[in-house]
Amino acid sequence: MPKDAPPRWDRRMQQRLARGEAAALGELYDRFASLVHGLAHRVLGDETGADRVTREVFGYIWENPDAYDPKQGSMRSWVARVTQGQALARLRQAELGRGSREELEQKVRSATAAARADFIVTSMPAPLRAALELAYFKRRDYRQAAADLQITEDEARRRLRLGLQLLSTANAVPREDTVPPGHGPSGYGTTR
Repeated sequence: MPKDAPPRWDRRMQQRLARGEAAALGELYDRFASLVHGLAHRVLGDETGADRVTREVFGYIWENPDAYDPKQGSMRSWVARVTQGQALARLRQAELGRGSREELEQKVRSATAAARADFIVTSMPAPLRAALELAYFKRRDYRQAAADLQITEDEARRRLRLGLQLLSTANAVPREDTVPPGHGPSGYGTTR
């Protein structure tokens, strides 16, 4: 299955979940479990906590399939927002009393930016991701990336620039780290 689910798939999946089709939940889990677990782990830095958040997110989706609004974006994005909200709520709960409120909020902002960067990279088109991976992991400049990808140098520069621009938005989240209305249970991602 392609990574970017078409809107029609999103609507059909929501309808199947609303009808209580267990197979739909299994299909959704197969498609998004690694995304959910990865984002939760990135925020919490804890395997056990990420496992718990993964169970909670899919439990929430099963119980509240109508909370997803296809007009607000893809199901993948919604699942990621629900995950981020739940993971941030867990992080705040775990860190409560361990430091000042400012330290806690700084930790939450850092975890949010890191999780958002991971989501951006996994969601970006494969050509952009390939160029960034060559530049970051293999330390290739745009000329070497162009040769490796068998594209022009101008195209390599364009892909790297666009990929970096997308990644730069990771820090551009609202200060409150809130989940948009209708994209998570009440309390998910809200400042306490």
